[in-house]
Amino acid sequence: MAFNNTMLKDGSRLAGADLSSSQFLGVKLNSSSKVVAVSGATDYSYGVLLNAPTSGQAAEVCIFGLTKAKAGGTVAAADQVMFDNTGKVVTCVPGTDTTKYKIGTAVTGGASGEIITIAFGGSAMGRAA
Repeated sequence: MAFNNTMLKDGSRLAGADLSSSQFLGVKLNSSSKVVAVSGATDYSYGVLLNAPTSGQAAEVCIFGLTKAKAGGTVAAADQVMFDNTGKVVTCVPGTDTTKYKIGTAVTGGASGEIITIAFGGSAMGRAA
């Protein structure tokens, strides 16, 4: 069962687009410092969207810690993970996905479309070299 736990959140940024269907997906900051959806595995992410704001509303984002996230494929507990081009969490293969960014570790596993728990950020972040 997926869960949220101790995390660092940012609720001070506004949504730069309609994110009402993007809860538990990866987000990044645009050039205006507004929250927008991750659009590629090579995007440097800001965090995981915790609410479902429309454009101009406050976006609550987990920027570090244990959070729920939507799986984009089968993910096993302890897998290193990254966002795919839709902001869903998928398994990251270090040494293979070298142009993509690791964003954390899966705490619970699940199948595509399921909500899992990940440890976002920390020492796991960076290129998957």
